[in-house]
Amino acid sequence: MPAIPVEAPWGMLLALALLGVLAEVLMLLLPTNAAMSIAAVPFLAAALISPTWRAVALVAGAMAASQLLHRRQLIKGAFNVAQTTIAISAAVLAYRAVGGKSLITFGSLSFIDVTAASGIPAVLLICTFILINTALVSGVIALSEGNSLIQVWRRNHLSTLGYEMLSVPFIFFFGWVTVKIGPLGAALLGVPAVGFHQLYKTKLDLERAHQDLLQLMVKAIEARDPYTSGHSRRVQQYAMIIARALGLSIRESERIGFAALLHDVGKIHDIYAPILRKPERLSPEERAIMQTHSLRSAELVGTVSSLKDLVAPIRHHHENWDGSGYPDGLVGEAIPLASRIIMFADTIDAMTTDRPYRKALNESQVRAELEKFRGKQFDPYIYDRLVASPLFHSLFASPVASASPQSNRRISPPRPVRAIARG
Repeated sequence: MPAIPVEAPWGMLLALALLGVLAEVLMLLLPTNAAMSIAAVPFLAAALISPTWRAVALVAGAMAASQLLHRRQLIKGAFNVAQTTIAISAAVLAYRAVGGKSLITFGSLSFIDVTAASGIPAVLLICTFILINTALVSGVIALSEGNSLIQVWRRNHLSTLGYEMLSVPFIFFFGWVTVKIGPLGAALLGVPAVGFHQLYKTKLDLERAHQDLLQLMVKAIEARDPYTSGHSRRVQQYAMIIARALGLSIRESERIGFAALLHDVGKIHDIYAPILRKPERLSPEERAIMQTHSLRSAELVGTVSSLKDLVAPIRHHHENWDGSGYPDGLVGEAIPLASRIIMFADTIDAMTTDRPYRKALNESQVRAELEKFRGKQFDPYIYDRLVASPLFHSLFASPVASASPQSNRRISPPRPVRAIARG
């Protein structure tokens, strides 16, 4: 490929690097403790304009500056810089290997002509960056979890891959406009992009506030029944771990976790208050009343438009695989997957907390109980995947797994798992 002109556009590259720093500083912290940034847009545009060490060096410098501004820990900051530098370097090499040229060499050609001449190499450059970048992040997570890289990558990135691919034409257009207009072109496109990014941040902040209010409501409900203090939050955590063990995406795991958090909100109704405070065994009539809580929970959640998709999982979280559950006696796969997961999480929490008639069960005891009711109360597929996953052990390593309710209230006899998971 022809050499990049001596008069390399340092001004353009610097403008793109500064936009990248701004995007990194304004990155969004997602509910999963992950972060989202649009810095890849100006960084990849810089690589298209100057697919040489110049772009790689500026991207590395921009990432280092952003880590300093964020006051990242040394190891984490060094990894972020190295990860981005490796990804952009691999992308540039792939671009050049298939004949990709600096967008500057196309002079005054129209966007359509430039796309026809360099579109395929540009797609390869961007896809290489995305794949290397996500693979490195997934690799670190996989090592920390003891999980497979492919499974972690699928869980964290497969659901968003389509959106990332949609950014390809925008990145290419971003680079072309920057070449045509110069640093001003980068600003004309970059500043509005950052603005939309901030609007999305505002939307996320509102969603977090909404979730915080729901968390507060859950805590208020559990305050009426000291025995179940923290139960819903533990079930949420367990449900998300189980969803991850099944290979579900982050978004799917989050929604299932949110349904798990709200699975008992119907107990806020006054009809349950005296039963929840009762110290002795429940009568058949009282037990029948308690079994209506899943319906009440589903009705309450259904009044919130943004939670409509959680109604069915909450309604059916006490359905058993063999059809012996409630409220509708659903059988097998007719039970929503989220409900089957919550059933596992709810039961595991019941078994791993102290009861008046027994101490909390350990990992091997819990596994034996789950196996005993495999295909009866529990989905056999979920059981098989869960106990074969390294994440099964994390259910018992979690700090919340050892929670011991401060109450002497008796709930149900120590017989089958069905009785344990009264929740």
